[in-house]
Amino acid sequence: MSRAEQPSRRTVLAAAVAATVAGTAAPAAAAAPRSARPADDPAPVPGRPVDYHAWTTYRDWRSGTAEGTRAAAGRRPGVVIGAPAGRTDYTDPHTGTTAAWEYATWTGPEHRLTVPATEVVASWNAHTPEGTWLQVELGGTYSDGTGTPWYVLGRWASGDRDIRRTSVDGQGDGKSTVWTDTLAVDDPGSGLRLTSYRLRLTLYRRPGTRLTPTVWRLGAMGSDVPDRFTVPASTPGLARELAVPRYSQEIHKGQYPEYDNGGEAWCSPTSSQMIIEYWGGRLTPEQLSWVDPAYADPQVCHAARFTYDHQYAGCGNWPFNAAYAATFPGLQGVVTRLASLTDLETLIAAGIPAITSQSFLKSELTGAGYGTAGHLMTVIGFTADGDVIAGDPASPSDEAVRRVYKRREWEIIWLRTKRYNASGKVVSGTGGVCYLYFPARPTPHQRRALAAVGVR
Repeated sequence: MSRAEQPSRRTVLAAAVAATVAGTAAPAAAAAPRSARPADDPAPVPGRPVDYHAWTTYRDWRSGTAEGTRAAAGRRPGVVIGAPAGRTDYTDPHTGTTAAWEYATWTGPEHRLTVPATEVVASWNAHTPEGTWLQVELGGTYSDGTGTPWYVLGRWASGDRDIRRTSVDGQGDGKSTVWTDTLAVDDPGSGLRLTSYRLRLTLYRRPGTRLTPTVWRLGAMGSDVPDRFTVPASTPGLARELAVPRYSQEIHKGQYPEYDNGGEAWCSPTSSQMIIEYWGGRLTPEQLSWVDPAYADPQVCHAARFTYDHQYAGCGNWPFNAAYAATFPGLQGVVTRLASLTDLETLIAAGIPAITSQSFLKSELTGAGYGTAGHLMTVIGFTADGDVIAGDPASPSDEAVRRVYKRREWEIIWLRTKRYNASGKVVSGTGGVCYLYFPARPTPHQRRALAAVGVR
């Protein structure tokens, strides 16, 4: 279980909240600029309830507005610092340290959402050598024609020696609010939606060096989250199980209080580590040397440390987990929503497991043995009867992680957006949120499966 899914963070049913927009570490405009959609901007898969769009190609990186950045060609094209656009001081709110940084920015072209959205979540894949970091911002346009501020959706580095990885609280304009990693319309019932957005990267490095962050993928998932207590039943279509490693979060209970104390708080990094290792991602003894040698599965401790959001005070920041996965050579990671178990079957058939977010009462998921306000687990296959085979880190041992959950129960707890908690109060659900980790160079079958669920 993870505080990532507590009702205070998710806003499916949240009341309107007005907050002061937090400042950024580099100059920012008051509202997001708008521009025409370029003719070569590929449209998402038609008819899907979610619009995930990303910039990944050399042509993509050249399509944005660069102030000190340049597109870098190669097998994995990206955007890097060319000649810095300026210098700024940044005071880390979690250490109190003020340091000078050179910076450069890349602002993407406007992306018009095919699904006018009540929620948007950005995610990115990047390399940040020591002495560098990055900031991701989003500026959007509402359906009433007005613009949002530039919202900070993450200040991130793969390490933790230069800055503390952090989300930014206190951002809102009376129409929308940022909740950790999610930009959400305050009152979806009003009909207000986000109709387009632009993403902005600010890349930082210590003055006088030639180091640079490299960003290979930058994208966002927009969705019009429906109000639903249940979903239609799907028809089983696949029987296959992937050989995914098994790790328990519970054997880490009480470990590293500075990274939220292990146990139920570590479902997200534990799930991430399972899928990373499925794809061959491995940590070296040197990387793990900081972990107490008395602790089993030190790689799970490492994942917790390097997904930890110091503002949120937990390891459940969705984009930070996807970005962590992409620090392993040859891997990509995105945050999106899927529409059905059929989508998961499509991915499993191509050898791609998923990490899913769900919340439920103990009585709602047979065999789980617990209830949760929010929990991440892996989906690694389907039985011949169509039931879900999960790698559930909320297990007492690594050996007990493999679980089989009833298909109908599982698709409801994962896809619904409203539910009753133990007190009978209506609270929110995540509505099909998942992390997808997959090769930087997918096979043709994998590319087709990802495209079928709206990820390119």
